[in-house]
Amino acid sequence: MKDQTYNGWTNYATWRINLEFGLSNGAFDYDANQFQNYVEELLEMNCENGQTLSYALAFIDDVNWEEIAEHANEN
Repeated sequence: MKDQTYNGWTNYATWRINLEFGLSNGAFDYDANQFQNYVEELLEMNCENGQTLSYALAFIDDVNWEEIAEHANEN
């Protein structure tokens, strides 16, 4: 079985979303659902068309929100 981790994170999507949105920088006290809702709301506000939003939401389906929350709450 091929290792699918990325830079120490579950996968590329988790690493990239955490990096791009600065989720584990200590500025948030969120649980996994709150992180997901936060990112979805930002995407909905910033995607100018439905197709772009659709692709973005499909990408974040692979995010391990629990991992992001655990990492954020450690800091």
